[in-house]
Amino acid sequence: MKFLDQVKIYVKAGNGGHGSPSFRREKFIEYGGPDGGDGGKGGSVLLRSERNLNTLIDYRFQQHHKAERGENGSGKNRTGRGGDNLFLKVPIGTQVFEEDNKTLIYDFKKEGDEFIVANGGKGGLGNTRFKSSTNRAPKKFTKGTIGEEYVIWLQLKTIADIGIVGLPNAGKSSLLAAITNATPKIANYKFTTLNPNLGVASYDDKEITLADIPGLVEGAHEGIGLGIKFLKHVERCKILMHLIDITNEDLEITYQQVKNELVSYSKELLKKKEIIVLNKTDLLDKSEVKKIIKNFSKNKDSEVITLSTLERSSISKIKAKLLSYVS
Repeated sequence: MKFLDQVKIYVKAGNGGHGSPSFRREKFIEYGGPDGGDGGKGGSVLLRSERNLNTLIDYRFQQHHKAERGENGSGKNRTGRGGDNLFLKVPIGTQVFEEDNKTLIYDFKKEGDEFIVANGGKGGLGNTRFKSSTNRAPKKFTKGTIGEEYVIWLQLKTIADIGIVGLPNAGKSSLLAAITNATPKIANYKFTTLNPNLGVASYDDKEITLADIPGLVEGAHEGIGLGIKFLKHVERCKILMHLIDITNEDLEITYQQVKNELVSYSKELLKKKEIIVLNKTDLLDKSEVKKIIKNFSKNKDSEVITLSTLERSSISKIKAKLLSYVS
């Protein structure tokens, strides 16, 4: 499914129905009193978070959303039917912004959250409401109020236990496919992953949610490569897994390049717990792997572990390790 993480939409709540100016008209009753009913309330527009959604693509093709208008009141003191509320489904992790796309209104962090984005108009009052001891036949009634209308932005920031970051071709998609139920696109060229992929890994009857963040390149925080449009997804991950191809000529430069891009985007990312994973160990001799790990691990605060997505024992080992970090 095509991924879309930002969209601008227009929402309009229903107007309230008008009150009725009706009078009783019955046989043998010459001067019937007022019997106008109230108007119904207009429907509101609500956003509701759903777990089985992972994109805002539906709102790209339908950007105007209107709730139902309340019905007018009528004679015999009948109140108009209220308009139905309009529920718009959004993925967990969606943030709602005002028209300026800067002012945050609401943040959906869990399944089933609801937020009223536009309130329906109130129903008008029928003439029965204005009957008094001094005015037995009021002609006065009120019209329903107009429902709220807004232009808002919806932005999706992926929520996952662990975010997998690294340069293009580090093997992030292969890792996600090996340890989760996700089926990301895998190929040996830059930017195979053009959208964040989510997967759930199960181990010992427990689940971990992982997000494969598209590859970062130098200058990503300034919009180079796939740019900052995907860096923001890293903010919502609890732990960062920094995946590095162990066959790279200089692992330290490779590591610092991605690290610099993350910090340049937000210094808050420094506070996140990090796991460093040296991938593709099956391409080197075991003795060479041990030598590389020894040299690379110097002066590192984060734990450094190795991985080969082609070995089952290696996959089981990393699943257990990830579970220990998030549990």
